[in-house]
Amino acid sequence: MRLLGDPAATPADRPTEAERVRSVLAAAHSMTVVLDGVRHEVRHLDGSDVLGRLHLHPADPAAGHSPAVLGTERPAIRLEFTDIAPTPVRDRVRARVTVVGRLLTPYADESADPRATTCVEYGQAVLETAEGTSYIGLEKLDEAWPDPLAPYEAGMLTHLLDDHPELVTLLLRLVRPLPSGSVLRALPLALDRYGLTLRLEERRGHRDVRLPFPSPLDDVEQSGAQIQALLSAARRRSHHNTLPA
Repeated sequence: MRLLGDPAATPADRPTEAERVRSVLAAAHSMTVVLDGVRHEVRHLDGSDVLGRLHLHPADPAAGHSPAVLGTERPAIRLEFTDIAPTPVRDRVRARVTVVGRLLTPYADESADPRATTCVEYGQAVLETAEGTSYIGLEKLDEAWPDPLAPYEAGMLTHLLDDHPELVTLLLRLVRPLPSGSVLRALPLALDRYGLTLRLEERRGHRDVRLPFPSPLDDVEQSGAQIQALLSAARRRSHHNTLPA
């Protein structure tokens, strides 16, 4: 579903596709590795950036399909990640990321030295969201940085919902068009350096609304001031919604 929010919002007020991929990789706690058609579940990433253990290399146009250093054609590898909302919203899968390529060195699995790295000839990254499917090349991925809030987002959103639900209700004053009586509840869905996204759940379906920060933040320490700026703007609005706090 297309993100809807303040009319002043522009595409620059949200992460690029490459930034979203980098953020998913940086915050992932698990992934599925597919080698030669065999799936391996990796569940102990501990939120460390996968690219710290995986070195992506551009494809060598001269190599073609010639045998690799492993003695055979370079084995195909696929890494699959699922980005799941930390709050109990409907349809909790926010995005799926798939990175495909071919092995240049043997795969370093969970039993390997934590310092071991795997070199991969990069094919592409595929980002699937409710808005569609995007394909990201290595140059774009290299230029992007993980969102500084990515490792902290889950804790921040659950804290907002569990300890300050009245603030979520307050933020609804910023939503345009104003929520109607068909909205049953509003929950925080996502948080990044550009803003906060709420999911408005209605009797039939849901819609997402984006509340952009006054300016993108550069580190997690700036998040408190930016969220307070949204709350202050909401308090200045006269609208009183009918949703329970």
